[in-house]
Amino acid sequence: MPMPTLVELVNGWGTVPRAKAADRDRPPVAEFAGGEFTDAALERVADRLYPVFAADGAAERARLVNDLLESCGVQPALGVAGDRIRAEWLVPRKRDALLAAAAVALHNQLVEHEPERLGTCASTSCGDAFADASPGAHRRFCSVTCQNRERVAAFRRRKQAGTA
Repeated sequence: MPMPTLVELVNGWGTVPRAKAADRDRPPVAEFAGGEFTDAALERVADRLYPVFAADGAAERARLVNDLLESCGVQPALGVAGDRIRAEWLVPRKRDALLAAAAVALHNQLVEHEPERLGTCASTSCGDAFADASPGAHRRFCSVTCQNRERVAAFRRRKQAGTA
């Protein structure tokens, strides 16, 4: 599962992000494994993934992803396509396929990038998760919109206090 799709799943169906952004439309179900999931199932998966983004530190993120992989029963395997060998992941229960795909994506993200590249928006009015792909890895907000909203609010607070 590509990280942007995983982040969209978490933000579109997760309880915390949805509560803070009541006006947001949910993403189309078809984007997630052919649309075979109910709203409740997508919400459950998103809520299982959100703590990985909200966790403090590498050890906690690793523990949470390991727990997800174990709960899905994900097993590494090798497949063959023509003359090429490729990595595959086996999941014993079809109902766990979406969570397993997301857990494997988070596993790969944490192995290939710093754990701090996963996070939740620093805006007080947003709970969205993000995967930082910026060169400097200093992202604190889910979007430029949230960043600008917080800067404007800080400016207004300073102006009211007479320090602007």
